[in-house]
Amino acid sequence: MADGGLFGPRTVSWHLHGDPTMWIAGICSLFLQALHPRAVAAVVQNSRFQEDPIGRLRRTSDFVGVATYGTTEKARTAAQRVRHVHRVLSASDPRTGDEIRLDDPDLLLWVHCAEVASFSEIVRRAGFPLSDAQHDRYFAEQRRSAELVGLDPDQVPGSRSEMDDYFRRVRPELARTRESDVVFRFLHHPFTTWWLRPLNVGYLPIGHLAYSLLPGWARDLHGRPAMPDRVATAGAKAFRAFGGSVPDRIRYRFPSGHVLAAVERLGEQAFPSAKAVVRL
Repeated sequence: MADGGLFGPRTVSWHLHGDPTMWIAGICSLFLQALHPRAVAAVVQNSRFQEDPIGRLRRTSDFVGVATYGTTEKARTAAQRVRHVHRVLSASDPRTGDEIRLDDPDLLLWVHCAEVASFSEIVRRAGFPLSDAQHDRYFAEQRRSAELVGLDPDQVPGSRSEMDDYFRRVRPELARTRESDVVFRFLHHPFTTWWLRPLNVGYLPIGHLAYSLLPGWARDLHGRPAMPDRVATAGAKAFRAFGGSVPDRIRYRFPSGHVLAAVERLGEQAFPSAKAVVRL
């Protein structure tokens, strides 16, 4: 039988991660991740994202894509590369000078929770038909992704209530820092090379929409103005409607074609679909 990978078409993750709004949700998750002082310091000190914005965003989306839609072997191979990078890199805490290990379980857990909470909340807010029970199921499924990067799945929130508890515990550690300001500016104006700078004009509304979809407490920590909630929700719905109007075989060709490869293995019924979630 064809390998459905770590998830397969009978999971919430399979269909939610194929929603067009994931593009906005992914950017929003980066705004959220930047509020953890040690996590954002590690990123700023080790990543070339400001010199290669397209490559950085593509690598992030590629890992989510292969983990969700790739074969089991491909998902595990990609995870081994990520874990190797985390093992060999470190950073310095700008507040204390202490070493920051990128494979610190606390930091890995923060990144995981910031990602999956943003993915599910924003895609649902944009109109994806996710019930409360399916939302819980999504978090439980995503423990498999957490295990890929080296976390103990039993220590990872597996429901909405557990995720809420996690954020309540971690919020005292979060703050706006010099490094979070670097990420904030980058996610609003990612193109710095002179010949790419004109692209910032078209991208800016997307970046600001993603920022505006953060939880209110996260926007307060960033301390920057945002769109009103109703405007941000309407923007997310409009983005979803536009993305959904693009034919599947064109939309899923970018950025890396993992969905199309999965459909080749499993058949046409494997295309992600909001309608399929209702039947799960």
